Amino acid sequence: MKFLPTPYKYHLQWSLKILMGLLIFCAMPSGQAQNEASINLEQTLQKLQGTWPKQYETIDSVFLKFKNDSVVLKTLIKKAEAKHALEVESYACNKLGELYRNLSQYDAALKMHAKAENLAIEARNVQLEVISLNMIGVVYRRMDVIKPALDYHKKALDIANSIADPTPQLRASIAVSQNSMGNIYLTLKQYDLAIAQFEKSLFIEQQLDNKLGLAINYHNLGYADEAKGLLDVALQNYKRSLEYNEQIDSEVGRVICFNSIGQIYIKQGKFTEAKIIIEKALEKALQLEDQFYISYAYINLGWAQNELNLNALAEANLQKGLEISEKYGLKTSIVDAHKHLSSLYEKQKAYQKALFHYNQAVELEKTIYTERNMQYVSDIIIQYENEAKNVQIQQLANENELVKSLMQRNQTIFWFAILALVITAATMIVINRNRQLRHEKQILTLEQDMLRSQMNPHFIFNSLNSIKLYIINNEKENAVYYLNKFSKFIRKILIASTEKEIPLEDELETMKLYMNIENIRFSNEIQFTIDVAEGINTAYIRVPSLILQPFLENALWHGLSSKKEDKQIEMKVYQERQDFVTISITDNGIGRKASGLINHNRVLKRKSVGLAITKARLTNFSKGFTTDYKMDIVDLYDEQQQPSGTRVVVNIPIRATNLKSA
Repeated sequence: MKFLPTPYKYHLQWSLKILMGLLIFCAMPSGQAQNEASINLEQTLQKLQGTWPKQYETIDSVFLKFKNDSVVLKTLIKKAEAKHALEVESYACNKLGELYRNLSQYDAALKMHAKAENLAIEARNVQLEVISLNMIGVVYRRMDVIKPALDYHKKALDIANSIADPTPQLRASIAVSQNSMGNIYLTLKQYDLAIAQFEKSLFIEQQLDNKLGLAINYHNLGYADEAKGLLDVALQNYKRSLEYNEQIDSEVGRVICFNSIGQIYIKQGKFTEAKIIIEKALEKALQLEDQFYISYAYINLGWAQNELNLNALAEANLQKGLEISEKYGLKTSIVDAHKHLSSLYEKQKAYQKALFHYNQAVELEKTIYTERNMQYVSDIIIQYENEAKNVQIQQLANENELVKSLMQRNQTIFWFAILALVITAATMIVINRNRQLRHEKQILTLEQDMLRSQMNPHFIFNSLNSIKLYIINNEKENAVYYLNKFSKFIRKILIASTEKEIPLEDELETMKLYMNIENIRFSNEIQFTIDVAEGINTAYIRVPSLILQPFLENALWHGLSSKKEDKQIEMKVYQERQDFVTISITDNGIGRKASGLINHNRVLKRKSVGLAITKARLTNFSKGFTTDYKMDIVDLYDEQQQPSGTRVVVNIPIRATNLKSA
């Protein structure tokens, strides 16, 4: 017996469910289910006793239970229209529009939301107007039509911000608009700016305890992190979004998160895990009958199967996703389907087909992300920011008029107040400036101390002596090799001394040079390794320049210099939390206790100030982040409890957030 491909198996299961539903429906008295829903609506209206609610919160509490029943919503629209209950009619139109949108009936959805907007304007209900505008923007975003989507979201945000004391529902609408602005920055590939907008929206949703909003924003943060290559951070945000969707029992949210987590698994090479979770997404999407997410799931499943070399299944799923996307005009999904089909056919050496699908993807992508569209998006953002500044200027002008009025009333008090204000401001400026100067002096002193530590005359003299010894022994290749290493190291130190922060990638390369040079004096007996965990982008992470050298120096001179053989230093870079990158430096030396005793008995004691400077520099570096740095020094022991080395573990913060000040 042949097994059906996965997508067709789903269709068979779904068809059986539909057939069973039809059998049950046929066995039921005609119209019974709908009559029950209509009776329920009539009972709800009778409880109102002819008084139709006008506030959004009240309307939502009364009619929310009917949000998934299109027939009842249509009945409610007619009854509200007959009673001229504009607010209830607007609310019901929006809910019906959402149902149409989730079924990919975008024209019908736009018609309902536009009607809801007009009714809200007629009723002079700002909350319903803002909600309607945002809903229209969401529909256009689903259709990948950028310009009108931005226009409606921006209009909603402007209206909401114009209210001096916004209600919780208006604040929620502001959060939705800020989330949309974040998506604009994603379109421009300005990921840090997008993250800032999502975190503003997230802050409002946290205050409102809106779990749906929290789920959406954490998912969008994950998308931005994924685009930046921070796969582990993105996966954490996707899973956090999934937790909130589980709490509110959102099937749509589960579908979205399952697909996104599956994409991360694919990029991490976990193809089987990706296939399993995307199949769950497809099954739920088919149950929801949301064509947008159905196509999305088919394409991702085909991608995973392509990586697993399940070529026939991959082709069938990708073609199915392409067919649905083209039927409903889902441009972004069409592009993704063509790209993955091109990759599949290229792997099969069907180059003509691969080229066809590649060209289709490129041509359609041009229509979505044209230079004109990008310029329009940029202009919208600039216009929004300018309007926000104009509002602030107008507010300042109004306040100035109030001050003038008070001044005319009591000029003497005004001038005394101005004088006191000037004195206070001058005092604060002087205090603040002195504080800045002290801070700048502290930073400059630290950088000078750091440079003196790296440019230690003994280190330079001993390194050159070691190279000179190669020359004397006529070991030209070694002499040239280490002279190049030494000059490159000195050049990196001088460059790093002009920069407060450098990529972790450059820092690790500099440490390799330092160990190569120092190893000359140890007759190349030291085995030095660097291990960077998978998924960490060392080119993106920034650290203070030359921050790791003091730890290596201590490992060399306090841990290994007195050991005769088997000298090892291991540096590991990994990430346990999204706020930190962790760097551990482990040596198998004699341990701190024995090293301290040796140093105490020496006539010429070696005084190390590198750690003190490093701690001060890390403290200053951490001020721009949510959390401070952490540093632990661990003494290692073998099974006989004898010292077997030392491990230094440093947690360096890598991600700042504007929620810190909240």
